Amino acid sequence: MFRVLTVFTLSALVCAQDLGVPGTWREFSNKYSLADRQAKAKAAIDVIAPKTTSNGEFQDVGYWGSAATVYSALSNYDHFVKTTTYQATVTNGLNKVFSEYAHFDQFGWWGTASYYAYRAYGDRNLLQHAIDTWSAVSPYQVTSGQASSGSTPAKNYAIQGSCNGVTNAGAVFWRPTTDDDNMNSVTTGLFLTLSAYLAKETGQSQYTNAAIAASNWIRNANTNANNIVLDTIHARDCSRSDAGWLFTYNSGKYIEGTNVLASVTGDSSWTTKMIQVAAAAMKNGPWQGSNGVITEGASPNSQNDGVYFKSSYVRALNEVFMTTNNAALGTLIHSYLVVQYNAILELAANGSTYSSSWAGPPQGYTGWGQAAALDNLVSAITSTT
Repeated sequence: MFRVLTVFTLSALVCAQDLGVPGTWREFSNKYSLADRQAKAKAAIDVIAPKTTSNGEFQDVGYWGSAATVYSALSNYDHFVKTTTYQATVTNGLNKVFSEYAHFDQFGWWGTASYYAYRAYGDRNLLQHAIDTWSAVSPYQVTSGQASSGSTPAKNYAIQGSCNGVTNAGAVFWRPTTDDDNMNSVTTGLFLTLSAYLAKETGQSQYTNAAIAASNWIRNANTNANNIVLDTIHARDCSRSDAGWLFTYNSGKYIEGTNVLASVTGDSSWTTKMIQVAAAAMKNGPWQGSNGVITEGASPNSQNDGVYFKSSYVRALNEVFMTTNNAALGTLIHSYLVVQYNAILELAANGSTYSSSWAGPPQGYTGWGQAAALDNLVSAITSTT
């Protein structure tokens, strides 16, 4: 639960950033008891949890969605409720994946899923999975020296050390192939988040420094004038992804990682930057209508990666809600997440199964729709009080 700031500090922040709840949002007040919210989350998890495949993924969810949504949500359910109900499912699944595909997680989704599992269960082998992932991804983060020289051993071409006068130090490449030139906000945001959590856990400066560089690159090089995080800059020539490529998870991973970074460093400037992006995402994000319901990733008939973007975004906002000192920000996040929660229960639910379209209509079970709903349902355990 968020803590109340002094009137002076809160007033200063509100003046700098509009954190008021829009009156047009749909049903932003909670009407469900804690017991109800826990029961609804567990019922949804119990539908999908048994549907694992031989490679540790979940049926009709896929490689990154299994880590980005299902394993993360199961761990967080146990963490929030203080149980070990899904410990065996999570631990066995993550161990299987990491034993069969060592260092295959070039994006960081499985690394952060392992950290959430470690946080829930205290199993240091799971923490080691997160550390191993960080070590595997680290060579693909551009260092200040590489930006200055225009060269990195990870790539077989000359990189642009800066674009539009802003350094590319801190950016993380999308793919580990030597010819890929995509510097992405989501890969950088995932590395930021994993680095910040590992810095918090270990106190080691290598993680703190990596998180600082990643957060700076996203905020300074790849965020638009409306404080919405953009998608890609190409390292060869500084060309960008289409200006309309605006996705929830880009802002979400920046928000989550930078929030943790603020607590690690004790530097309030990170909090200020995080709040700017969080407020913009919730109030002006192009992924929702005036009623506030997220419409991104609605795919009733086929599984695709975009279905899961909003899940990590919701989780990120809930992580901020649980730690923020800013009462106005806490109220805004609470209201926004309640909007999503009420929408999926009232517009997208078919019993304990859920459509990937949170604005409805309901439909029969799909693995991707169920997976996309889990973070919404699990976050409600803490965020809708």
